[in-house]
Amino acid sequence: MSERDEHKKHEGAGTDTSTGTGADTDTDTDGVLAEVGPRLRRIRKERGATLAGLSSATGISVSTLSRLESGLRRPSLELLLPIARAHQVPLDELVGAPQVGDPRIRAAKPIVHYGRTHWPLTRQPGGLQAYKVLEPQRKLEPEPRTHEGYEWLYVLSGRLRLVLGEHDVVLAPGEAAEFDTRVPHWFGSTGEGPVEFLSLFGRQGERMHVRARPKKRGEDD
Repeated sequence: MSERDEHKKHEGAGTDTSTGTGADTDTDTDGVLAEVGPRLRRIRKERGATLAGLSSATGISVSTLSRLESGLRRPSLELLLPIARAHQVPLDELVGAPQVGDPRIRAAKPIVHYGRTHWPLTRQPGGLQAYKVLEPQRKLEPEPRTHEGYEWLYVLSGRLRLVLGEHDVVLAPGEAAEFDTRVPHWFGSTGEGPVEFLSLFGRQGERMHVRARPKKRGEDD
């Protein structure tokens, strides 16, 4: 089975992370802004400040400050910045910083094709796709294929044989390769043991903007 078929099989394996319609976003924003007024009043009272004193420190009129705290005036950056400076607090303390979501990617169920195991690492379908791949120890005859896209490989453990055009190379742990998949290519086990590697594939030719520093002559001598 070609790499193209494998990538086609994986497309859509990511999770849809859209949060809803524009109306939902507007509702969330209104909710955040509605909480600013009570928060401004609470912070001011915690510091024992009066509206008159805060007005003197910020240059904002007492009536404007009062309307902000009561929710009758929509908060803006122009108004919140001097208030944050006067209270000596970060701006997000006045606005209420949103909770940070869990950054961990929950591994999807592994996909096995002809003995090669793939773990999709990308949350969304389309675009650049990432996989963790485990190739078992086996001796296969290379069958180079071509297809649209661009691929980047990084070896985690073991040794990965890569046949690319006229080149036939072996990548060791910590080594990477990137190539246009329109060039005839094949990669797999060297037959000496299993190999674990990362694969990033851009169907539309997206590239990884990482370049290894070329080795100087005699560097490994």
